[in-house]
Amino acid sequence: MEGLEHLSTTLALTMGVAWASGINLYATILTLGILSYNDQINLPADLEIVANPLVIGAAALMYAIEFFADKIPGVDSAWDGIHTFIRIPAGALLAAAAIGDVSPAVEIAAGIVGGGLATSTHATKAGSRLLINSSPEPFSNWAASIGEDISVITGIWMCLTNPIVFLILLVVSIGLMIWLLPKIWSSIKKVFSFFSSLFNANSSHENNRPPPS
Repeated sequence: MEGLEHLSTTLALTMGVAWASGINLYATILTLGILSYNDQINLPADLEIVANPLVIGAAALMYAIEFFADKIPGVDSAWDGIHTFIRIPAGALLAAAAIGDVSPAVEIAAGIVGGGLATSTHATKAGSRLLINSSPEPFSNWAASIGEDISVITGIWMCLTNPIVFLILLVVSIGLMIWLLPKIWSSIKKVFSFFSSLFNANSSHENNRPPPS
């Protein structure tokens, strides 16, 4: 029974940090760091570095920047684009570190699965933000951003305190992403197609305008 509990906790933490990193990497590291620094949780040895005050300070600074950047329509999508090259590899590294003292093969496997999960959550977030930004009002953008922050902090806490519940919710979340991602991609193509046709129509109108006499 104890072995099963340890396995579920390790699996939940490994998948949890990858899932959360794809949404908000800095909130993930900051939450882990603060909880570990205050001795509220025990992290695997390879993850204990996040409790270093320097790491916590850097994560807090970047989280503060992302908190505001993530709520400005357009800026949030640019931020997501840049963080494609940060969240995904970081999610893989955190997942590999969270698996604990295991063989290199298991650690690499955890990194591969973690990177894939971080890619999925990042793609879902970035894609949904592009669609939200097609609306002129900023309130849905703010609601989405705050909801993402809350889900990351709550998810990290839950994967450490209620691993079984977290893993069940994670399976549901993965199922939703599998269902949503094709629809998000299809909607994004329609939005870009609309703006492209609008731009081409304006260009055509300008080109057909008679020259001034």
